[in-house]
Amino acid sequence: MRIGIDIDNCISNFDDTLLKEYLKHDKELRNTGIINENPEYLRKGMFDWTNEEETSFYNANIENFAKKLRPLEDSSYYIKKLKKDGHEIYIITGRNNGEYTAPYELTVEWLNKYDIIYDKLILTDAYDKHAKTEVCLENNIDLMIEDSTKISLDLINNGIKVFTMNTRYNQKEKSLDRVSKWKEIYERISKMNKKEDTQKVNVILDTDIYNECDDQFALSYLLKSQDKFNIQAITVAPYHHDNNISIEEGTDKSYDEIIKICNWLNFDYTNKVFKGSTDYVANGYNEENDAVNKIIEIANKNDKTYILAIGAITNVAIAMKKKPEIIDKIEVVWLGGNSFLNKDNKEFNFRQDVQAIRTVFESKVKLTIIPCKNVASNLRTSIYELEHFLKGKNELCDYLYQRFYNDGVHGIQERRVIWDISAIAYMINKEWFETTEISCPKINDNTSYELTNNNHTITVVNYLNVAKIFKDLFKKLGALK
Repeated sequence: MRIGIDIDNCISNFDDTLLKEYLKHDKELRNTGIINENPEYLRKGMFDWTNEEETSFYNANIENFAKKLRPLEDSSYYIKKLKKDGHEIYIITGRNNGEYTAPYELTVEWLNKYDIIYDKLILTDAYDKHAKTEVCLENNIDLMIEDSTKISLDLINNGIKVFTMNTRYNQKEKSLDRVSKWKEIYERISKMNKKEDTQKVNVILDTDIYNECDDQFALSYLLKSQDKFNIQAITVAPYHHDNNISIEEGTDKSYDEIIKICNWLNFDYTNKVFKGSTDYVANGYNEENDAVNKIIEIANKNDKTYILAIGAITNVAIAMKKKPEIIDKIEVVWLGGNSFLNKDNKEFNFRQDVQAIRTVFESKVKLTIIPCKNVASNLRTSIYELEHFLKGKNELCDYLYQRFYNDGVHGIQERRVIWDISAIAYMINKEWFETTEISCPKINDNTSYELTNNNHTITVVNYLNVAKIFKDLFKKLGALK
């Protein structure tokens, strides 16, 4: 989960410090004391000061007050626990409001002083109630911890979940979801996380990632969508081009590529990444390997596991042949072949191991096919779009940008199809896709489909919403610094 946290009154004792300083100054001013115990805010009517007196005192001293702030009880401790649990921490504070000479530096110094850890610090204008909402939407914040009533309501109205920290000055709005202590915040987030985990789907990504450039986008997209997925494993599928790299060498390069992207995205790949088949079922290959064994293990462990296969479907076919009982516990989403508008399926994922496809088709496993030509082929973008949306955002985005421009196989190109993101997008939001259920076709020797009438049913994707898929992809990949 990506958690946004305000500082003042959420991590720091801002109101308590301000009240203490105001009481001291009141004694120096007229010594009238508090005239209103329940003002809208202590700066508005708690004392008998004129607006000019209050504003002058506040502006002259706010930086000193900010330096005197102390963290709320256990805030540092529980923020560290949230980070350790795998959450991303975004400190989002309204200090870019003209009241501080160097607000960013002052804030960093205070956070470091009190050992408040975070992934990113963002400053907004506290007097613009919509500013934090815009930041939260841009950075895919799942939960914001805030104390301002106006800001909380604006966040909620824009679909962002908010825990509003209780203060004496925000009690009038009864609809807010309130919290009072950091222990309570941590416990509630932990419960939310457990609930979300039960709603996520178990997935295995089977990928020939070093093949060209689209698999890198697909894996990154998957890792940036962990609110939807429990990623059980990433398995290496075989591939071979007409060059000097053997399937074994390609497998090693794919394995290293997966680890590299996992490191960039801080994904713990311990016992998650496995090398797979080093030849094809069509060539008589039927050996055990780490990927096949892991697919079987995960399928048997879970009630339901989705296998997102974006290469030759060899590993999946061998797992089914070795342990047919897993067929009832998995669902396969495979990018391969072409639409029925084409006369053949001489497409890379299809033609590499036609016999593996026959094995999967005949198994009666629950299967969704995303055809390449005429369907996934619409997922075409350009180096210019990547330059706008991704370049310079982070190290991963720069790598994807460079790999897209020259994938090492097809030479330098300004426009390409990144087909493989389709399988990830399908699992993220099926409303972006139109599908048809058909009787499972047979596969002719020339790779064409032979339509049937009374076979088991499979699902075929006929259309995908390119704009919505790319919008989601670019938003997620570009958000990480």
